[in-house]
Amino acid sequence: MTAVVSPPRVGAMDSLADLPRRTARRRRGELFPAEPANWKIAVTVAAIVLGIVLAWELLADAGIVSVFFWSKPSMIWRSLLTNITKGSMIADIRFTFTSTILGFVIGVLGGAIVGLSFWWSRFYAKVAEPLLIALEAMPKLALAPMIVLALGIGLPSKVAMATAIVIIIQILNAHAAVRHVDRDEQTLLYSLGASRWQVFTKVVFPATLPHIIASFRVAIGLALTGAIVGEYVGSQNGLGKMIQLAASTFDISLIWVGVFTLAVMAFLLYIVVGVIERILIRLIRG
Repeated sequence: MTAVVSPPRVGAMDSLADLPRRTARRRRGELFPAEPANWKIAVTVAAIVLGIVLAWELLADAGIVSVFFWSKPSMIWRSLLTNITKGSMIADIRFTFTSTILGFVIGVLGGAIVGLSFWWSRFYAKVAEPLLIALEAMPKLALAPMIVLALGIGLPSKVAMATAIVIIIQILNAHAAVRHVDRDEQTLLYSLGASRWQVFTKVVFPATLPHIIASFRVAIGLALTGAIVGEYVGSQNGLGKMIQLAASTFDISLIWVGVFTLAVMAFLLYIVVGVIERILIRLIRG
């Protein structure tokens, strides 16, 4: 009885081993699209904005878009120049910027400190968490008149509004980061004779810091929102006050000036805070 011998597979395993690498190399562009160049993104965004502005101007000139209700880019540009040269727009921008930055700094630092303090007592954390969630769910616009009445129409009430919106989010974010700290690392340090303070400084704080820093870009937008709400309720300065005044006089062009200025300010703050965030995270990770 003759045994059936399979033909030898010379190099079969080598071919199979090489196949995935060749396939991945050919399909890399489909599986992992390359990041677009920054200049392409900037040019595309600029083209979209320019197209919208041009279409808006042409439709307004043709009478399709009501100039009374929507104004038009050329009128908005003239209003911008007038308020920069003859109005108080520079002072309003400075006022809103100051209240936003102060509210951001106080809210982020205060929220991080309170959130990190939850690590020291589970009872304290369990008692405070539902109260914080209730405060977060409460509409801040309803609190704005009381804050303005208590602190006045100056800068402190705007900083307080910005802080009130930022700090609750930061507390909850820091608390969530604390709860996800590796318990095995904490147990290891305790077994080596470390104190609670040493565990906090060597494990808990370094582990939660990247999560706190990663929320900066969200916090700066919330701080700007809080400052504008405070200005809109009652203020002598600020972009929110300028928009409210323009609305009361039906100056649509000035309303758009305020809205576009806020959009540019929010974008610039987002970019700057994002750069700071990346630098800090890179320094932490070494």
